[in-house]
Amino acid sequence: MKYHDKMSDHMESVNGYLMKYTNLVTGWQYRFFVLNNEAGLLEYFVNEQSRNQKPRGTLQLAGAVISPSDEDSHTFTVNAASGEQYKLRATDAKERQHWVSRLQICTQHHTEAIGKNNPPLKSRSFSLASSGNSPISQRRPSQNAMSFFNVGHSKLQSVNKRAHLHPDHLVEVREMMSHAEGQQRDLIRRIECLPASGLLSSLDQDLLMLKATSMATMNCLNDCFHILQLQHASHQKGALPSGTTIEWLEPKIPLSNHYKNGAEQPFATEPSKPMAAPEAQCVAESGVLAREPEDINADDEVEDTCDNKEDDLGAVEEQRSVILHLLSQLKLGMDLTRVVLPTFILEKRSLLEMYADFMSHPDLFIGITNGATPEDRMIRFVEYYLTSFHEGRKGAIAKKPYNPIIGETFHCSWRMPKSEVASGVSSSSSTPAITDHAPLPEEAPTQGVSDCYTVRFVAEQVSHHPPVSGFYAECAERKMCVNAHVWTKSKFLGMSIGVTMVGEGVLCLLEHGEEYTFSLPCAYARSILTVPWVELGGKVSVNCPKTGYSASITFHTKPFYGGKLHRVTAEVKYNLTNTVVCRVQGEWNSVLEFTYSNGETKFVDLAKLTVTKKRVRPLEKQDPFESRRLWKNVTDSLRESEIDKATEHKRSLEERQRTEERLRTETGTPWKTKYFIKEGDGWVYHKPLWKGIPSQPAE
Repeated sequence: MKYHDKMSDHMESVNGYLMKYTNLVTGWQYRFFVLNNEAGLLEYFVNEQSRNQKPRGTLQLAGAVISPSDEDSHTFTVNAASGEQYKLRATDAKERQHWVSRLQICTQHHTEAIGKNNPPLKSRSFSLASSGNSPISQRRPSQNAMSFFNVGHSKLQSVNKRAHLHPDHLVEVREMMSHAEGQQRDLIRRIECLPASGLLSSLDQDLLMLKATSMATMNCLNDCFHILQLQHASHQKGALPSGTTIEWLEPKIPLSNHYKNGAEQPFATEPSKPMAAPEAQCVAESGVLAREPEDINADDEVEDTCDNKEDDLGAVEEQRSVILHLLSQLKLGMDLTRVVLPTFILEKRSLLEMYADFMSHPDLFIGITNGATPEDRMIRFVEYYLTSFHEGRKGAIAKKPYNPIIGETFHCSWRMPKSEVASGVSSSSSTPAITDHAPLPEEAPTQGVSDCYTVRFVAEQVSHHPPVSGFYAECAERKMCVNAHVWTKSKFLGMSIGVTMVGEGVLCLLEHGEEYTFSLPCAYARSILTVPWVELGGKVSVNCPKTGYSASITFHTKPFYGGKLHRVTAEVKYNLTNTVVCRVQGEWNSVLEFTYSNGETKFVDLAKLTVTKKRVRPLEKQDPFESRRLWKNVTDSLRESEIDKATEHKRSLEERQRTEERLRTETGTPWKTKYFIKEGDGWVYHKPLWKGIPSQPAE
């Protein structure tokens, strides 16, 4: 009772305005929040005046986790047991602490109330087979790996006789877990002692899976035990200490101790080897490199001849055990930003260059501004947007581009014959057809520079933590440009990896005085234990406030049963009348069907679209921090399948980044970007076209 009396002292009503994050488009909105302590609910309303109406949203706090954010001192999240999440922002750190403390107290009270009303079931003990009877020596190749477990049920003494956890119960649980950990270590040792080949080898896929899942299980059990200890401590003291949150812990088993089975360790949690000479030289250079913007001479650029197709499964198959080891250290929802991934899963290009590949159809990009009406221009933008993703993938296998290091840049351009850019005829009034954009024959005469439009592209890694890239492209002749910043957030989702592209892009058509804001879909690497593949998912939107036209685009992930891969649907609307003027359906890497309001239809076959090769400067003319020159040694080693050498070069670059970051921290020197300037929450190119060319008034 003393505990509940103490709790009731802090259970006063709390209400007030907080900012709530809705989505990338809507962003943050002020909402009036009410903490209903009696019901254990967090409710919010549009404003205080609507408090007597039905709440706009409600979260059950029983079983929820309240977490102050490390983004800043004002933000915090409420993660309900149902999986729903509110991301909230207070006016200052003091107000955040007030809300977090009251929410934690209310959450704890209602969570414990549920626990008392629903005592746990009788515990079960799952024990591994004893060493004297180890089935390892008796296992036939056809046996399933689960035969390693001898699963029995036994009642535990003095467990669950009382509803509350007592110290002796925690001691018993700790002893049981220690026993299980010892058996798990013994299991791993026995697997690793097996020969590397033969009927039963240490590389047997079933055994590797057993090894990985047993490690993950023990880690999760340790985390759960830690939560029990925190709850027990809070029960004893009456309340959680101010600011305390319950979080998943870091992996208990160091990665570096578990790369055996005859294979050398392909990556390390902490760099220890000396840097290779070329990278070490770059360290010395980087301290004196000018961070002033550089004007690229277009005459120095030549058509790209590099072809880094990613079609080799060999490395993935050979390193399956490494992948399993890595997975055993990860937890659902874990942020992979700081996880060093093995080199053999890398693409032979930087993420900055991958963004450039989204511009591989410059004819469609330039053709946007040729639209005769605002409706046509929005539809053209949607066509360009949906056709930009397929060329960003270099092959069917999901591989990861290099993580750009801070200060890394990438430059390129495209020349597009003016005769090949779509005219100003409205798409919706054109004759239905299949748009092929077939490539020109090789003997076609080369166009002169004056007969071509030029699209220039520059990208820069502007931040390391969080990893943010800025990129900008322009066609000065057509008075159009696009500016975007992207923060890539990777999370482990079990047998897949999800990448959220946080950020926003803006396309400016200065001839028409129009701006189109857009976001990017999430990407998923599926089946990472077999043949990994990529799919896109999520809803994105495109908006042009001046014209009142918008587009809603949905990238559909494949359902568990049935369904098509890579499906996408879209609607283009005129917001003032809520009229749908165009619908799109199909696959973002195959065929897209556009259906207009007048009933006409157009098909776009992406396999037949012309891919215009970008133009880049030769390596010897590139800045030391330009992507291809910076990653040259890694790329060359991967191309020659020399994984160990590629790993060493990659580690050297990453160590250089860490060394320079430590030096800046010690000297209090802020990082100075080269091409992009921080504006609010985003990054803007230092010399955008809209600053030099006046925008025309909206039509």
